[in-house]
Amino acid sequence: MLDNLEVTADGDLDRLAGWRGARAHLHVLSNQGGSINALAGTVQGVDNIEVADGRVKLYEAWVEQDLAGGRAALLVGLSDLNVDFYQNDSAGMLVAPAFGIGSELAATGPNGPSIFPSTALTMRLKTSIGPSGYFHAAVVNARAGVLGDTTGIDLGMHDGALLIAEAGTRANGKLAFGAWRYTRQQDDMRACDGNENPVKRTANGAYLLVDQRLVGDDGRGIDLFLRAGISDGKTTPFRGGFQTGLLARGLVPGRPDGQFSIGVAQGLLSQALRQTVRDAGDHADAAETGIEITYQDRAAPFLAVQPDVQYVRRAYAGAGRRSAFVVGLRLIAEFSRR
Repeated sequence: MLDNLEVTADGDLDRLAGWRGARAHLHVLSNQGGSINALAGTVQGVDNIEVADGRVKLYEAWVEQDLAGGRAALLVGLSDLNVDFYQNDSAGMLVAPAFGIGSELAATGPNGPSIFPSTALTMRLKTSIGPSGYFHAAVVNARAGVLGDTTGIDLGMHDGALLIAEAGTRANGKLAFGAWRYTRQQDDMRACDGNENPVKRTANGAYLLVDQRLVGDDGRGIDLFLRAGISDGKTTPFRGGFQTGLLARGLVPGRPDGQFSIGVAQGLLSQALRQTVRDAGDHADAAETGIEITYQDRAAPFLAVQPDVQYVRRAYAGAGRRSAFVVGLRLIAEFSRR
């Protein structure tokens, strides 16, 4: 059993303090529970609220200022990278972590990039281009850490920064391209120099997003998402991956809040990880593939119920079987006040 408790607060600083065009956001996060993926034994994970160490954290705290008459905005503070980058709205209901952000980026950095469960100091600029175009760019501390983590917030940026940018259009959904790169080199997973020290590599990658309405509207319709990402494949267990799927709303008569989603996620393993597995006496496939089917509906105005089924063809067996079946039930309670 896992739990995820979130408390958020948003403030209009113009109304509260006379700071024109500015707003603030606070997000406190608490995660507790066991390790489902320890049972499933997958490389990419099966539940997007599972954490290695349960804590209460100040997950986000930022201020954003409008610029250029509202056509641009600058954000400074602790911010979740996945809110503005490498994100598909139509994949948001799926539980497997790979549908949130590509594994080839999620596995980077000294302790992971600025995503769940720990963010990092961020400066992000976003701009609008024409009626539907946009461009986002950010400089993010390479080391994640927030109040509540044992190391706290890293103010020195001793591990360098993650540079990331994304450009696209929101016409009928989203079509976007993004690229990222770390300013400080990281250890190769296997290669060593003559002194047996890890060879230093520059971690970088790129991704493509497609999120389009196929039929219908926001109340009743079907959306398609498709995305693919690649990375250097030297500093992490993954050299790339892709995810695709559908989100359908309002398919059940009389159930306007009902949503159905299906997705396929594949993580392409790096040669370094595959060789490490071979050294341990096992065989690793080139990729790990997962299929997820889920349905969500409201049981009460404040409560949503979401059964979920996943099948994962594991990249390597380890001490278990190559196939993993996961069945779960997610309960989502929401309360808001203005």
